[in-house]
Amino acid sequence: MLIDSHVHLNMEHFRDDLGAVLSRARAAGVGEMLQVCYDGPSVDETLALTEHYPEVYGALGIHPHNAKDWDDSLEKHVKESLLRKKIVAVGEIGLDYYRDRSPRDVQRRAFQAQLAWAARLGKPVIIHDRDAHDDVLRMLQDWAGGLAGGVLADRLGVLHTFSGDLAMAERAMALGFYVGFSGPVTYQNARQLPGIVQAVPLDRIVVETDCPFLPPHPHRGKRNEPSYVRLVAERVAELKGISFDELSAATTANARWLFRLEDRVLNGKTELESR
Repeated sequence: MLIDSHVHLNMEHFRDDLGAVLSRARAAGVGEMLQVCYDGPSVDETLALTEHYPEVYGALGIHPHNAKDWDDSLEKHVKESLLRKKIVAVGEIGLDYYRDRSPRDVQRRAFQAQLAWAARLGKPVIIHDRDAHDDVLRMLQDWAGGLAGGVLADRLGVLHTFSGDLAMAERAMALGFYVGFSGPVTYQNARQLPGIVQAVPLDRIVVETDCPFLPPHPHRGKRNEPSYVRLVAERVAELKGISFDELSAATTANARWLFRLEDRVLNGKTELESR
């Protein structure tokens, strides 16, 4: 079985055929997937998907692109929704200095606030980082420094669709983070990624699609979907010099451990009801 640890099934790309998309995912061996939100409307859309589909879990957070929309009302809604059953992480959150769709100081404030929520709730974080490696690592290091011995321990979160260098991966793993690999690992023009995959320990890797974005080879230029995480996993297995079965077992175990997927229901109650 595989777990796709990062999907955006709420997007319009899937409005007409989501049922068929999920059927193809099951046929490809994808047993569970993590639906990740990014703005206000996607909070409710994510909640609805987790309630309707047993194999879909959720993460709630405000993407750095949308940090400019941050206000008290949005903050309250996200914080309350994070207590819902099957919401297993805070994300995706972080910094994006490539597109700069929100001012950088606003991005940093939203990022820091959401890191604080994750610490309080004991939920791992899903980190978006694009051309902001130094600031992301600095903020994560400061955050992790205040969590010593806490409930998150060595499963603080994942750097999704990893785009840094090996030194960054090593620093992140030392803090307690996992490394997420997606479609770009299959691209012929990927320069650093093959070496990084080979260097990152198997017990620190999760695989993802980030669908509908970043489709793996040979589907570049088309819509990405969860079934294609198998292509990512096959390439990672090839680079690691191990069998696909070994890779899928390890990454599934990693994702289940990181997101506590077996601990979502507490005596038949949601997390909110049990507090």
